[in-house]
Amino acid sequence: MKTTQMMISRASCVMPSFPCSRVCFSICTRRGFCVWPGMRQLCLRKNLLYGFVGFFSMPYKTLCSVTNISSTLQIESVIGSGIDRDRIPGIDIVLNDEDKWMFAGHEVLVIETPGHTRGHISFYFPGSRAIFTGDTLFSLSCGKLFEGTPEQMHSSLGKIISLPDDTNVYCGHEYTLSNSKFALSIEPNNEALQSYAAQVANLRSKGLPTIPTTLKKEKACNPFLRTSSMEIRQLLNIPATANDGEALGVIRQAKDNF
Repeated sequence: MKTTQMMISRASCVMPSFPCSRVCFSICTRRGFCVWPGMRQLCLRKNLLYGFVGFFSMPYKTLCSVTNISSTLQIESVIGSGIDRDRIPGIDIVLNDEDKWMFAGHEVLVIETPGHTRGHISFYFPGSRAIFTGDTLFSLSCGKLFEGTPEQMHSSLGKIISLPDDTNVYCGHEYTLSNSKFALSIEPNNEALQSYAAQVANLRSKGLPTIPTTLKKEKACNPFLRTSSMEIRQLLNIPATANDGEALGVIRQAKDNF
């Protein structure tokens, strides 16, 4: 996290849905459910408890920039996707699809969302109506297909958009302004997109974040969630017979070359 000073006891600590974060916890865990330990079990310094208590009430600039947390965290354990256990050294706590665990008093549901990478996972907080999507779903875009296929990405996005429309989306990067330019280029007559793009441009001109977004907004504006849009298909010459996964692949290729 850019605004958080951290002491890390392990060199390789990866939490896929928190790509800039090196936050790992000493947790007694078993398959399917993990329990947040008592404060005496954590190596904490002054004010960290306050920081976590306010974790979900504070604004986010991006997933990697949580404001007003200035404490130092001593790292004891490494958490990560079970799929990545053999290729990311040092994972102590393995998380798999549909696992549940507790973070600062909040229940977290782990969702496997491959596509960007094969071991990518997202973290859904049902009580707070928030999801941390890392590099799977961005506002007005999705992640590049480094290791996955269009069909995998389409399936992963489908899992995310099956959540309630008022779910707040915290993604891994502040790319919304550049994403809006591509989205408008392939669906210029989308009025909801036009309005959102203007809002995004205004926010960024003032140095303000566009994140979090909401699933409702993304469904209306994000071209990677709108693979059946006839305007998008016509502008990109996507055949009417192409399925949504194939259409997403064409849209992703166009975005890569934009």
